[in-house]
Amino acid sequence: MEILDAAPSTNAVAADRARAGAPHGLVVVAEHQTAGRGRLDRSWETPARAALTFSVLLRPRVPAAEWPWLPLLAGHALATALREAEVPAGLKWPNDVLVGERKLAGILLERVETPDGPAAVLGIGLNVSTTEAELPVETATSVALATGSAPDRTELLTRVLGRLVDEYDAWQADEGRTAALRAAYTEACVTLGREVRVELPGGEVRTGTARDVDAGGRLVVDDFAVGAGDVVHVRRVG
Repeated sequence: MEILDAAPSTNAVAADRARAGAPHGLVVVAEHQTAGRGRLDRSWETPARAALTFSVLLRPRVPAAEWPWLPLLAGHALATALREAEVPAGLKWPNDVLVGERKLAGILLERVETPDGPAAVLGIGLNVSTTEAELPVETATSVALATGSAPDRTELLTRVLGRLVDEYDAWQADEGRTAALRAAYTEACVTLGREVRVELPGGEVRTGTARDVDAGGRLVVDDFAVGAGDVVHVRRVG
């Protein structure tokens, strides 16, 4: 594990380490991330020592066609670890972790080409002790705000990494990994059954009911499947 006092982006540091030959399992942690990125190139910045901001270097052995499940696996592992820590976390497709409708954590997965073959850099940003005034947007929250207290960040990081390793290793070892992960993910995903608005990368906006997650990890909304886009929960169905 590499712990940095400050870094623009733990994903960028981990990617550099991967290109230099760093092994599978390297974890890069920043006490203060100053220019992090989330999905769709959104910024993710946090006050010093108020969040967990870290990246994990993975060198998957599974076929490249199954890599799209990695960010979903990470979201499921993170939400599970938080619930084990008595944080009422929900999982929004593809990998945002919520408390109610407010975002607690985000995940960004990036593929990196290295001399030893392609690698995956998995970045996680989790608000821990962030106050209401420090939150970047009104739709965000933190563990402290959601539960009334902030856990020890080292203990929480250990719990999250342990759950991530367990689920990742099981997924790699299981020939039926995609089916098993899909079943666990769809059971945990709070997006399913909701009416959603989908903002697609090209600017098109579509609405409908989120009905399933298909074998490729895409969200099925009525009669179309979404592989990338911004999904907004509109209201509960039923």
